[in-house]
Amino acid sequence: MTTNYRFTGTDDYIINDELMLTMNIAIKMNKPLLVKGEPGTGKTALAESIAKALDMPLITWSIKSTTKAQDGLYQYDVVRRLYDSELGNEGVEDIKKYIKLGKIGEAFTSDKQCVLLIDEIDKADLEFPNDLLWELDRMEFYIPETDETIKANHKPIVIITSNAEKELPDAFLRRCAFHYIDFPDEELMREIVLAHYPDIEEQLMEQAMDAFFYVREYFELKKKPSTSELLDWINALQLSGIPTDNLRRDLPLMSFLLKKDEDREAVKNPYGGLR
Repeated sequence: MTTNYRFTGTDDYIINDELMLTMNIAIKMNKPLLVKGEPGTGKTALAESIAKALDMPLITWSIKSTTKAQDGLYQYDVVRRLYDSELGNEGVEDIKKYIKLGKIGEAFTSDKQCVLLIDEIDKADLEFPNDLLWELDRMEFYIPETDETIKANHKPIVIITSNAEKELPDAFLRRCAFHYIDFPDEELMREIVLAHYPDIEEQLMEQAMDAFFYVREYFELKKKPSTSELLDWINALQLSGIPTDNLRRDLPLMSFLLKKDEDREAVKNPYGGLR
């Protein structure tokens, strides 16, 4: 049963007490957990860590602007069936051959309980979340082409992420547990870095943290560096052997931290490093 599971984080995913409590309550209530936060705050990694910690398969449905709710349930390949019919291929009367389950369908028919990640739901159109309400509530959906109802063998743990680019419908929000992931403060970020690089030199840690939070706080950037970019930057600095005694001034290997040209220009001074 789902209620026997308790998530406490993993070695490489540091979770605060509030998120841990919300996550475990959502699991016990069999409610989807909607996680909002700016890009790079660990929303997707949360689902990956839950699957790892609870030893469950992870099924990921990455949402795009063109994604429709139907895509997550199933697709009926009518074109292939017509093509097979024209060629005289056998078995065209068996419609099930032309039904391909989407990610929700895969989660419902999984042999064991899984974690279903619906990633970046706010990229789709406004009605997309409402179109999933019935299926996520009832944990089933109907395929009229085969007169078949697909019911969840084991109710998946559903994690839904949003970058808060647009508001989601109220009806959808009412059916979800919710948590907003704040950007990590310096203390939590230090724990995250240590989880990934336990042998990091203290000077590199101090200098990298100082430069990172300075860049985020004092410059108006198109894309502020996230946790993943800090980790990549630290890794690059470790591998390069570049002196790290004044990273705020020099900001070496800046492209690992700042991905947009205009952001790199914004922080440069005429002599290199930060303004």
